[in-house]
Amino acid sequence: MANTVDYTEDDIRSLDWKEHIRLRPGMYIGKLGNGSAYDDGIYILIKEVLDNSIDEYVMGNGKKIEITVKDGYVKVRDYGRGIPLGKVVDVVSKINTGAKYDSKAFKKSVGLNGVGTKAVNALSDYFEISSFREGEGKRAVFERGELKTEETIKAPDERNGTRVYFKPDAEVFKNFKFKSEYIERLLWNYCYLNTGLSIWFNGTRFHSKNGLKDLLEEKSSDEPLYPIVHLIGEDIEVAFTHTRSYGEEYYSFVNGQHTTQGGTHQGAFREAFARVVKDFFGKNYEPTDIRSSVLASIAVKVMEPVFESQTKTKLGSHEVEPGGKSMRAFIGDFLKEKLDNFLHKNPDVAEIIEKKIKENEKERKDLAGIRKLARERAKKANLHNKKLRDCRKHYNDPKSGEQGKETMLFITEGDSASGSITKSRDVNTQAVFSLKGKPLNSYGLTKKIVYENEEFNLVQAALNIEDGLEGLRYNKIVIATDADVDGMHIRLLLMTFFLQFFPDLVKNNHLYILQTPLFRVRNKKETIYCYSESERISAIEKIGKSAEITRFKGLGEISPEEFKNFIGDDIRLEPVVLNKDSQLAELLKFYMGKNTQERQEFIIENLRVEKDAVDEALVEEVNA
Repeated sequence: MANTVDYTEDDIRSLDWKEHIRLRPGMYIGKLGNGSAYDDGIYILIKEVLDNSIDEYVMGNGKKIEITVKDGYVKVRDYGRGIPLGKVVDVVSKINTGAKYDSKAFKKSVGLNGVGTKAVNALSDYFEISSFREGEGKRAVFERGELKTEETIKAPDERNGTRVYFKPDAEVFKNFKFKSEYIERLLWNYCYLNTGLSIWFNGTRFHSKNGLKDLLEEKSSDEPLYPIVHLIGEDIEVAFTHTRSYGEEYYSFVNGQHTTQGGTHQGAFREAFARVVKDFFGKNYEPTDIRSSVLASIAVKVMEPVFESQTKTKLGSHEVEPGGKSMRAFIGDFLKEKLDNFLHKNPDVAEIIEKKIKENEKERKDLAGIRKLARERAKKANLHNKKLRDCRKHYNDPKSGEQGKETMLFITEGDSASGSITKSRDVNTQAVFSLKGKPLNSYGLTKKIVYENEEFNLVQAALNIEDGLEGLRYNKIVIATDADVDGMHIRLLLMTFFLQFFPDLVKNNHLYILQTPLFRVRNKKETIYCYSESERISAIEKIGKSAEITRFKGLGEISPEEFKNFIGDDIRLEPVVLNKDSQLAELLKFYMGKNTQERQEFIIENLRVEKDAVDEALVEEVNA
């Protein structure tokens, strides 16, 4: 008979608000992370505070927000109405407390459930909030959600508004570090969606005059085929163009919230855009040919939006307001009027669009036979498990839900390296793809090569991105190569492949580089892993000159037991980021064009090994 455990009243617990948030932070802010990914928890904390300031601006209060991030601390100051002084403590420490339940005060807000700043408070080891109204003020200080001080203050020189000052709890967010580029992207999105608002970040002003048109001008890494089309209506704004890039690229927003995983509004836009364009030309073009190479953004405002998670990355609402017009009808009617009118008034743009559609159609038909054979090859390879060691959960998979955010695919080269990672990985969330030798240099080649080249075809099949990112199976694609000349070259070849054929993967922050230690310095009492020459020197000084020093020349030399440290909780991932000034064509030309000397100098400068040991080999490699 099986052993039984007593189940009594003593086993029933009631957690207070801060205990529950700290025990289950993923329910409130998604994943945790250390700041290496744009959707890590520390950025969600900033967003939750900013959302309140943005909602104040939307309601016509305060045109300026100031943000300072320094030494792990974040300060946000807005100049809205300020929180009613008698409720300052309650709004940051009592769940289901706030003004947004009253639709008269905040008609089309993002934060409707009264959780946001409470989560920031509970997950910060220091949290301070101050509110200023007509020369009077209230200040409260918390530590991990526990109120420490509360005081009423005189503030005759302070303008109305709210100030929040906090530091994420290092016990929750291990080894966290803010990346300015991720914060800047968040701030730019706020500005694009709120023309007239000024956000100052560490002394730099962020401001947009033309909304989504400005956003697409920043995001376009290729020259648009025609000037960006910008359409504005009541509670809806759309901007789009076509480029020479592959795939479809969308930036969608609801009530100022960037829905990175799209949702019903993005789906309705894709459907309506293809239908209106097809009807305008009066030809039975395939929707995929119409949308291929499109770069677009859509922002809508809806009443009481329903999201598929607390982090609000995907809209689930099917109506623009409870009992009102459907999302499909709302967006479809808008495009039917505005886009159809635009195409009639701008025949030169319509001509360019149709020419691009015909080019897409021709390429699709030319590739049809090759794609069929490629899919069969990929299926056979997967069945025999020759290339891919899959994990149990996946990213855009309804069965895995929010858990899919932790999924990653390591792309590595060689049996020894892939073997070490395979033995060390988390089989639930980490998959391994093993390359056979160096990939082809795909610079300047057409997409035909993706299907004809076995390695590229199988990578594409493993990721499930043949028809776009909707089916992407892993949230993070991690290039894991040796820290030597060959490893750097393979890294560049893979980056070129993704930038050339799947740039939206990079732009949406799915591509990363795995950082692994170059040295192990140890004695009988302590082991230190070093990721640079300076760290090695510091470790020797700490442990002593008698320390044993091991130089890891390749991933395969790191034992599976040690590898667990480097792809587990302490994983170091460097995101591949395209910044505002990046031009994709120029990047590709630099990495894989014929500028051999420039690239050689770049690799020498950025390679994380001793330069004297690799210079000669590098010259031979790059010139090959």
